[in-house]
Amino acid sequence: MASTETTSEQGTPHEDAAARGDAGRGAAPGVDLAGLGAGLDALDTVQTGRTPLRQTLVSKALPPAIAVAVVLVVWQVLVWAKVTDSYKLPSPGAVWGEVSDAWTQGTLLGYIWTSVSRGLLGFLLALLIGTPLGLLVARVKFVRAAIGPILSGLQSLPSVAWVPPAVIWLGLNDSMMYAVILLGAVPSIANGLVSGVDQVPPLFLRAGRTLGATGLRGTWHIVMPAALPGYLAGLKQGWAFSWRSLMAAEIIASSPDLGVGLGQLLENGRTVGSMPMVFLAIFLILIVGIAIDLLIFSPLERRVLRGRGLLVKS
Repeated sequence: MASTETTSEQGTPHEDAAARGDAGRGAAPGVDLAGLGAGLDALDTVQTGRTPLRQTLVSKALPPAIAVAVVLVVWQVLVWAKVTDSYKLPSPGAVWGEVSDAWTQGTLLGYIWTSVSRGLLGFLLALLIGTPLGLLVARVKFVRAAIGPILSGLQSLPSVAWVPPAVIWLGLNDSMMYAVILLGAVPSIANGLVSGVDQVPPLFLRAGRTLGATGLRGTWHIVMPAALPGYLAGLKQGWAFSWRSLMAAEIIASSPDLGVGLGQLLENGRTVGSMPMVFLAIFLILIVGIAIDLLIFSPLERRVLRGRGLLVKS
């Protein structure tokens, strides 16, 4: 009796073979459909849990902190070893003393704000000019043939070359600073957008035209979103050129009306022969550049990549 029930539950050999044949019909020989389905499900699964703060600090903040500590240790060892004269290579303590003096006098934040406000405003102006210029060059063949090589040449031209003519044309004022920033940043932003538009798949454009997205609507809804990665790369490069152009202008052009920015602080240190002041200016320039990238461009880049499925939260 038990053997009969077992046979009825398991089915006859012919029924088992038929079931296996139905399950495997339409699939390639040797393919595990269950495993394949599980793999596809795993690919579609996105980890939405919030990363613990401790793990974030360990993965993001600890490596830069270790790198800074190593640099400081090596720097101090070189000072102790007296590889050069002390007025050429000041100790980390001497530079920190310069930081403390500037903070006590209330001038440290003023140095930073003078340069950062100019740099950000100049970059926004470059953004307003470079974006439509890049679209025009990318979408109009005649304009690309006429202006494209000029933009590439301007992008390779050192920004410091624009400072003398800008001083002669505009004088020692903020307008001269912004002119140098624009001449350094606009070509990078425009070329970045042109590169992004060139990488838009033609299928996207045809699909947009089919749906009625032509002209400005097609540019806003199809071209710009598809070209966003290249455009963002151009923005990052444009900010780098803006910052470097501003530093070159502040180092070369000095006037009481311009105030003291980071570039002027660097030049003042060279003038009075104070290497701690020179190192302070270099570190502040570096810190501002890193901070702008971490606070503005890195989050934008992660958001764009995550929106395209290229970066998954873990």
